[in-house]
Amino acid sequence: MHTPTALLLELGIILAALSGLGALARRFALSPVPLYLVAGLALGEGGIAPVPAAREFVDTGAAIGVILLLLVLGLEFTVREFTAGLRRHRASAAVDLVLNAAPGAAAGWLLGLDTVGTMALAGATYVSSSGIVARLLGDLRRLGNRETPAVLSLLVVEDFAMAGFLPLLAVMAAGGTWWQALLAVVVAITAVAGAVTGSYRWGHHVGRVLSPPDPEQLLLRLFGVTLVIAALAELIHVSAAVGAFLIGLSLTGEAAERARDVLAPLRDLFAAVFFLALGMSVDPTDLVPMLPAAVALAVVGAATKLATGWYAGGRDRIGRRGRLRAGTALIARGEFSVVIIGLAGSADQRLGALVTAYVMLLAVCGPVLTRLAPTRPTVIPRRHAHSSGSPTIE
Repeated sequence: MHTPTALLLELGIILAALSGLGALARRFALSPVPLYLVAGLALGEGGIAPVPAAREFVDTGAAIGVILLLLVLGLEFTVREFTAGLRRHRASAAVDLVLNAAPGAAAGWLLGLDTVGTMALAGATYVSSSGIVARLLGDLRRLGNRETPAVLSLLVVEDFAMAGFLPLLAVMAAGGTWWQALLAVVVAITAVAGAVTGSYRWGHHVGRVLSPPDPEQLLLRLFGVTLVIAALAELIHVSAAVGAFLIGLSLTGEAAERARDVLAPLRDLFAAVFFLALGMSVDPTDLVPMLPAAVALAVVGAATKLATGWYAGGRDRIGRRGRLRAGTALIARGEFSVVIIGLAGSADQRLGALVTAYVMLLAVCGPVLTRLAPTRPTVIPRRHAHSSGSPTIE
C-alpha cells in the first residue's frame, strides 16, 4: 500500500506545529484552542501555507474530534443527573433562545435577507460550540465546578433544538413545501426523544455491553459503536455530537472511568484537528468586507451569552463569579454555525461571509474571555446568602 509522501510530510508538520502551540498556550496557563484556530486560518485556502494533501484527512479528523469531545463529556455525568439538570433549566433554555436568536434575526432584517437567510443568521447567533466549550471545560479543569451542569444543560438543549431546526432549514433552503419541512422536524424530534428515553431506561445494559475488561477491546468497541450511533444521528439531521453524548451518559461508575482513560489520548489528538479544521474552513480574504458588521454582532452575541449564563447560574444559586464563568464559557460559536451556513449560505453571499467572520471572532475571543473569568471558588457567608438561608457558591 502506497502512502503519498506529501500527505505524511504535511501531517507531520501540522502535528508538530500543534504540539508547539499547545506547549506555548500551557506555558501561559491558556487554552490552546485560539492558537489552533489561528493556525487553521494560516493553513487553509487563502492562508499563507496551504496544505492541500492533508485537507481530506483534516476534515475527516475534525468530524471524529467533535464526536470524541462530546462522548468524553458525557462520561462525566449520569442520565439521571443530566435529565434533572435539563428539567431545572427549561426557563434558562427559553432565555437562551430569545436572547441569542434575536440579534441574528434583527441583523438579517437590517441586511434585507430573505426568510431563509434571516432564519439561518438567527440560528448561527443562537447556538454555542459544544466542541469548543467541552474542550475549554477540560483544559481549565472546570468539569467539577458548580456552574458546569447549567452550562452543559444549555449546550445539550441547543443541540436538541438544532435537531429540529436543521431539517426545517434544509427543506426551506431547497424550496420544499411546508408539509415536507414539518415531516422532517417530526422525524428528527421523535428519533431524539426515543434515544433519550432508551438511554434513561436501558443505559445500564448498554454500559455492560460497551465495557469489556480488556482495554483494547474497550476502545475498539466503544469508539466503533459511538461512530455508528453518530452516523445514524446524522442520517436524520440530528447532530452526531448528540448521539455521542448520549453514549457517554449511558456509561457510569468504573466503566466510565476506564473509558475516559483509554479515550483521552485519542480525544486530544482529534480535538486539535477539529479546531484546526474550523480555522481552515475560512478564507481570510472573505472576512474583510463584512468585518465591521461581524464585530458589532459578536459584541452583542458575547453580551447575550454572558447574560444567559448569568441567569442559568442564578437558578442553581451560584454566586457572581460562578455566573460569570458560566456566561463566558457559552460565548464561543463554532461547528453548528458553519453547518447552518452550509445549508443556507447560497441564500445571500453576504450571509456566509458575515457568519464566518462572526464565528471566527467568537471562537477565538470566547476561550480567552473564559480563561480570564475568575476561577477561585468561594463560599459566601450565610448572612450574605439568599433568603432561603443556603450559602451561595461563587
